[in-house]
Amino acid sequence: MALLIVIFVAISLTSRTILLFAKFDQLDFGLVVLIKLFLVGLFYDFVAAIYYVAPFAAYVALMPDKIFNNKFHKYILWLFLFININLLVFNAFSEWVFWNEFGKRFNFIAVDYLVYTHEVIYNILESYPIPLLLTAVFIISSVILYFIYKKRAVLGFAFHSTQGYLQRLKVASVFILLPFLFFNILNKQSLADISNNQYDNELSKDGLYSLFSAFRNNTLDYDEFYKTENIKTVMSNLKSLTGFDDNSLKFIKKEGNELKYNIILIMVESLSAEYMGVFGDNRGLTPNLDKLAEKSLFFNNFYATGTRTIRGMEAVTLSVPPTPGRSIVKRPDNHNMFSSGFIFKEKGYENKFIYAGYGYFDNMNDFFSHNGFSIVDRTNMTKEEITFSNVWGVCDEDLFNKALKESDKSYKKGKPFFNYIMTTSNHRPYTYPDGKIDIPSHTGRSGGVKYTDYSIEQFLKKAEHKPWFKNTIFVIVADHNGGSAGKTSLPAWRYKIPLLIYAPNIIAPNTISKVSSQIDLMPTLFSIMNWSYESEFYGKDILDKKFRERAFIGTYQKLGFLRNKRLVILEPDRSVHEYNIVNQGLRSIKYKEITPLKKDESDAITYYQSASYLYKHHLDKWKQ
Repeated sequence: MALLIVIFVAISLTSRTILLFAKFDQLDFGLVVLIKLFLVGLFYDFVAAIYYVAPFAAYVALMPDKIFNNKFHKYILWLFLFININLLVFNAFSEWVFWNEFGKRFNFIAVDYLVYTHEVIYNILESYPIPLLLTAVFIISSVILYFIYKKRAVLGFAFHSTQGYLQRLKVASVFILLPFLFFNILNKQSLADISNNQYDNELSKDGLYSLFSAFRNNTLDYDEFYKTENIKTVMSNLKSLTGFDDNSLKFIKKEGNELKYNIILIMVESLSAEYMGVFGDNRGLTPNLDKLAEKSLFFNNFYATGTRTIRGMEAVTLSVPPTPGRSIVKRPDNHNMFSSGFIFKEKGYENKFIYAGYGYFDNMNDFFSHNGFSIVDRTNMTKEEITFSNVWGVCDEDLFNKALKESDKSYKKGKPFFNYIMTTSNHRPYTYPDGKIDIPSHTGRSGGVKYTDYSIEQFLKKAEHKPWFKNTIFVIVADHNGGSAGKTSLPAWRYKIPLLIYAPNIIAPNTISKVSSQIDLMPTLFSIMNWSYESEFYGKDILDKKFRERAFIGTYQKLGFLRNKRLVILEPDRSVHEYNIVNQGLRSIKYKEITPLKKDESDAITYYQSASYLYKHHLDKWKQ
């Protein structure tokens, strides 16, 4: 067991060092920080190793002397050691892949990836040279085992021990009890907060420990982990911020006739503002969307609420700030929410959630089908309708062609329609049909972005010839940013995404620069159509002259409230931090920590505590 712990820690240390150099230009290389990084990292490696060897300790404790000291059993131990070395080396390679993609140690995303094994396994197979990687893992593991075998005289006690059962039981008991001790003492990885640089903090963690910590903390109760105020005070403040009455409702009243435009909402996978020329990027990845922005109601200061697709879906569909832990889309009690789908349905619309892949992923089909939508996903597409696909779904062109057919069906029924389209092409492995754009398929995110841009242009060209086109509003918005990594815990620049509302026969082009959020999309759209409706939405009409600028950004643990160039962050240790945004560019941001202003802190707590309270007490349901 001691030998296995040494191997675990040594491989973890090597992995940490390699990951460190992978982000060399992003790290804080102060001597004190580096010392903390490796010392805290060593501690978490040791804790993770204790968890790792606990099952083997139990095996040793239960094994009778006659079997344990048998010669054949010694060979089994050697095989067991070799398998475990392979697993640890393989884990190090996996951490490299995850770090390269997210700039994080294993977290709740990795937890979800363990659940959806089909998509993840095939995504890996399509993205990386797996035979070569597995060969490398085997060779490295064999070299390590050979070294141990050559030193077996020194390490002989580990394989040829003749100690009695009672002695083994005493030693094994220590390794069995230690995990229980660590489990109760180390609830969160707070020791890893060694710096203001998030890359340093992530490197001070252990990958496997972080994975199991994410399992444990995937659902966070706001009242237990975050700073709170008296709930009566919170709900009273919420009224002034949102216009809710005592029942957390408000009635939006518009004068004049309601307009029943068709709505086609395209939620684009990972379309960060940083990829678009209209925001200042010079790579030419979105020439068509850049031109379209000039013809649209273009919101250039619009923020995603989170870093995952289901967070964007939650924000747009339910118009609520992100609550800690999992998105509502993945929670068990998410049926019959106060959803925009039901409002559309109440107005006589036919609603469809149209997804390029299999909608069971991330619980999307279950969520949408119980919140006012019918489902159209890959299972509803014929072989003739699919010209290209990868593990995540059909290519964007095939998806949009399917959406055109579904729009035609609704139009023939004489019903207005709301089609919510979710793309997948801008997702690893970034594969798409050849010959469409000037970037070869499977060469990276730039190609994924440009192919999606191309596909949207083709879609709109085809839509122009449809009889329903003149009466249709096209909404193009990202689900989230293209990456969550950054030197700061919540790098606001990464959360900026585009929102385009395009309807050449209905809406005049304009650029709106108000700081706003995904939760404001539906209230703004309903205002454009002059709808009166009862609302539980936290979001507001961005076009309203009285609109108060603010945005919500967060991870599954950190909750951010952005207003007046200041960012309040609520942490799961009940602390509150506030930062002044000194400078923000296309791909960078500079914060200066300040003493939290009472008003900012109180409003941030109000939004997040109330949203969690309403969900927890089932007060955010569709009216019965």
